Amino acid sequence: MLTLRKFYQENYPTDDMGSKINLTTFVCLMDCLHRGGNVYIIIGVEDSLIRERLFQHLADMLGTNYNYVYNLWMQVDKELYQAI
Repeated sequence: MLTLRKFYQENYPTDDMGSKINLTTFVCLMDCLHRGGNVYIIIGVEDSLIRERLFQHLADMLGTNYNYVYNLWMQVDKELYQAI
């Protein structure tokens, strides 16, 4: 299964922060978003550019747009997302 670190290091090889990203999956990231958890704990680094890149890839994997994933993170319209 594709980990956040592997994806990031393959796509952004010049970013040294990639080696600090946790060995967790996009499934775990999505679960964290649905639970309203702290995504930076799941990612392993508190870097907004890395988070944005991972959110964008998650959106691509889901066949949706970045705003969908971002809004999950921000818990916009919680009732809508709790029904999913």
